[in-house]
Amino acid sequence: MKRVATAAVLLVALVLGTTAAVGGVRGPASAGPTPKAEQASPTTITIWVGWSARELGVFKKVIAEYDKANPNVKVNVVGGINDDKIVAAIRGGTAPDVVSSFNSYNVGSFCSSGAWMDLGPFLQEAHVNVNAFPATTRYYTQYHGTRCALPLLADTYGLYYNKTLFKQAGIKRPPRTISELTADAKKLTKRNADGSLKVVGFDPFIPFYENVPERWAPTFGAKWTDAKGNSALAKDPAWAKLLRWQKSMIDWYGHDKLVRFQAGLGDEFSASNAFETGKLAMNLDGEWRVAFLAAEHPELKYGTAPMPVDDAHPNLYGSGYVNGTIIGIPKGSHHTAEAWGLIKYLTTNNHALAELSNGLRNVPTTRSSLTSPEIKPDAHFATFLKIFANPQSSTSPITAIGVEYTNMVQSFFTKYQSGGVKDLASGLQGLDGQIAAQLKQANRGGVP
Repeated sequence: MKRVATAAVLLVALVLGTTAAVGGVRGPASAGPTPKAEQASPTTITIWVGWSARELGVFKKVIAEYDKANPNVKVNVVGGINDDKIVAAIRGGTAPDVVSSFNSYNVGSFCSSGAWMDLGPFLQEAHVNVNAFPATTRYYTQYHGTRCALPLLADTYGLYYNKTLFKQAGIKRPPRTISELTADAKKLTKRNADGSLKVVGFDPFIPFYENVPERWAPTFGAKWTDAKGNSALAKDPAWAKLLRWQKSMIDWYGHDKLVRFQAGLGDEFSASNAFETGKLAMNLDGEWRVAFLAAEHPELKYGTAPMPVDDAHPNLYGSGYVNGTIIGIPKGSHHTAEAWGLIKYLTTNNHALAELSNGLRNVPTTRSSLTSPEIKPDAHFATFLKIFANPQSSTSPITAIGVEYTNMVQSFFTKYQSGGVKDLASGLQGLDGQIAAQLKQANRGGVP
């Protein structure tokens, strides 16, 4: 499960004030649990993860198997952790032995600052070939050659649609293009007598639930940078096309009416989620929703499909946005050998990945685990495995300013959709300039 990354993490240049390598910790030469003969009691290590409630129980079950197989190590699991807490702990010298984050946005900051240890030496000594992980996951777990994280399950995003509402509206299949999505959303929308919204066909509002710009970029084929690596949102017409479409949909509903509708909806990660309760006919969401629906609303008749794409680029259909949970060793870890042993198991063991995938309905992140016979078949979930494997699926840019990059883009989207940007072209040019300035400052060692 992934939450929208909007937290203001001032990131790890702030946390450490340095780009020096982590010191005062054991290197990879001792990686792996301490032999039983060398100690009478197990070494306790602590791992922080983002999962909570039912999902945390799934993770703890896998950890229990690890503890049983490795009696020299006892793993203490702490759930409900986000990047803000990780950054604060590293800064305060109270970091656990292993940390996990729901998003890869901040990998550039974690790796470049030394806040998360370089795993390259550990991988080399353990003879782990990083090509065991698909290309997209390899990209978002490193920065400028420093691999300070490994992928621990992935998230892909697609379309959920209510089959009952589709049947009532006479719609026979999920939309494949943006024009089809627009037409179907309008046909599925129901209004109360006073004009307020009762059922919304599709809500494109930024940031509603999982709607953030980076998850829409692949549907329009939008490129973040030019050939020189400079921000190119103003140069690529796909961004303006995406923005205009989203605003046109919001205007059709009525901006204020849509805001009021959203105010009355249930929390995204609860059984009162608007799609789960039939108040949204279609919704952009991650693969984990399959497990939520099975646990909370097994009676709902729904389907899953890739997100519709720009009519001008039908070849993109089947692809989507990919992000994922990452795991690493923070600066200040006291048991790096044991920490690495746990990380290696969680990220490369097909049984562990299958158990996590089956329980969480997240996508497993090694090539071999994608076809593991232990993965329980599910037609709804299979959609996301295909999106993940699609060569045109993509992720967010990994930069030195971390989540601030996509936060700036999101801020622009929210301003534009409410009518706060009068000249879109010049607005996008200004946004490119803001991103360039932040990156320049960060690359010079300043705090963004």
